[in-house]
Amino acid sequence: MGTETPGTATGALSGLLENPVVGMSPWIVFSLLAGPGRFEWAVGISLAAAVALVVLGRVANRGSSWKLLELADVVFFGTLTVIGALASEGTRTWLETYAGEVATFTLAAIAFGSMAVGMPFTLQYAREQADPSIWHTREFIRTNYMITGVWGLAFLVSGLAGLFGDLVLRSPDNMWTQWIIPILAIVAALRFTAWYPDVVRARAAREAKGLSREPPNVASLLLPVAGLLVPIGIAVLVFDGDLWWLGAALIVMGGVLTKTLHARSEAPATPSR
Repeated sequence: MGTETPGTATGALSGLLENPVVGMSPWIVFSLLAGPGRFEWAVGISLAAAVALVVLGRVANRGSSWKLLELADVVFFGTLTVIGALASEGTRTWLETYAGEVATFTLAAIAFGSMAVGMPFTLQYAREQADPSIWHTREFIRTNYMITGVWGLAFLVSGLAGLFGDLVLRSPDNMWTQWIIPILAIVAALRFTAWYPDVVRARAAREAKGLSREPPNVASLLLPVAGLLVPIGIAVLVFDGDLWWLGAALIVMGGVLTKTLHARSEAPATPSR
């Protein structure tokens, strides 16, 4: 649904900045880095990334509109920076423990809130890549609702996992709740962001003039997530010896699922009439 970007350095940068995933990158970085003893540099890196995105967006594409997500990036991480600088020791300890979850729940609220007001945040990015003639079509709008909703769910899962690690396990640096589950959720959302528009385009092509292009199958959606099971299994073996059996099982499962899903994703589609 996008248009081609000129093959120049500025054009390439502009195309990159028009991807909503780039706008979410400060939040993703912060949610993965924040933790005990890491609050200051996690929020510093995220604020620097947020400001850089705004500046680069204006330089690379002077006609680009201001994005809700860009502004939220700067406001949120700027506010956290000020609070962290002025906060008492007790507040700083609370931030080190829960700031990652605050960030993920805030972004989930932005995602679902933007959908509630009829402007899913990915829509602003998608319009800069697509021909204006399709901006108001049902397929274009629905695609952005779906992608925004999946990102909202991904950050909701990530936040809930973090809270479980903090409040139930009493382990803010738990490997599963701080790293594995959030990374899996983000990778799944990243993959859906790339996969779903292809599905919509393929369906549209089939409906227009009886073309026979088949949409990408679900196996191609799940393949990158299955591929992560092997490195996750290795990490479990290395860092959590008590669960060596789970690490070994994940490695085997990841290998088998990857092989199976790869074969299914490459299988020729049944010709349509």
